[in-house]
Amino acid sequence: MHRARLKAPRPGAQWTGITTRIAERLLETRAVDAVLAMVPDPADRWKPVPALITEPAAMAAARGMRMGYAPLLALLEPARDRGHRRLAVIGIPCQVHALRKIEAGFGFEAIFVIGTPCSDNTTTESFHRFLALLSPRPETISYLEFRADMMVELRFDDGRKTLIPFLELPIADLPADFFPLTCRTCVDYTNALADLTVGYMGGEGEQWLLVRNSRGAELLALLGDEILLSPVTDRGDRIPHVKAFLENTRRAAGGLPLRRMPKWLRPLVGRLMPRFAPKGLEFARARVEMKAIETLLHLERHAPAKMRHMVPPHVRAIAARYGLRSPQAAAGQPGTTASTSARASAAGTPAP
Repeated sequence: MHRARLKAPRPGAQWTGITTRIAERLLETRAVDAVLAMVPDPADRWKPVPALITEPAAMAAARGMRMGYAPLLALLEPARDRGHRRLAVIGIPCQVHALRKIEAGFGFEAIFVIGTPCSDNTTTESFHRFLALLSPRPETISYLEFRADMMVELRFDDGRKTLIPFLELPIADLPADFFPLTCRTCVDYTNALADLTVGYMGGEGEQWLLVRNSRGAELLALLGDEILLSPVTDRGDRIPHVKAFLENTRRAAGGLPLRRMPKWLRPLVGRLMPRFAPKGLEFARARVEMKAIETLLHLERHAPAKMRHMVPPHVRAIAARYGLRSPQAAAGQPGTTASTSARASAAGTPAP
């Protein structure tokens, strides 16, 4: 694992552009014939559209974050039919899990998988409604990032930047179905089946690279001296934050009112929180543990009969550290609601 950043950040990239630069290098060196990635819809910069990219310069269109659903793997057959033998795929965990199930049947010589950690998804239309809660002119927002310092960064077409503490986000104003059940029960936040995961949670202000195998090491080596690597940090104590998240979620599951932070106090706490919150790997652990807790509670409510098959052992082990000893007894309550995690966050728990 590394903290990392490109020496020369790429314009329009979500961070410095490591993911798309690796894909560019794969095409420049002819290590692959094409890259499967998401690009923006011509009519909506936030809407993802799958693309089969064959020219290095065209990777610039894939920079940045988009929100919504799009069938990335539907382009595997066209790629094969066009004679491409070596591919790279940039995807989130659910895409990569599906890819690993079916890749052998396509007969490609090689597939390089560059993964990003999951980010709770929603429809593009719902995301536009969220942007409208953040700015009176949401159509001018060009960039949004949930950062490891408990801030959301917004950038605008005119060059302005704004930071919003997590605690001041209008999470409570979102509809109960803003995030689908599949995202609220994600068990692979860090994209474990990718060759290389490029994210942010353990980076503390820079990106976080997880090199998972020799192919991942090969991908990273393509950047040569373009990239600056440093050791990951590991500071703070996640336990109080995760316990607070669990308690608020537990109360919501039992139908009890949440212990909400007074509105007048939120701005102050929101600005102090980055000082005392876990950082680096401890922040990443906090997020993974929150997702494990969230998974058990939502499945207990919505699909209890499927829990035995849908919750892998490592998620049960993570949740057990906080007293959730079995899927069926998650939180000791009969279930939760679709908006539990959002309500827990709105009550004052740092859940990015």
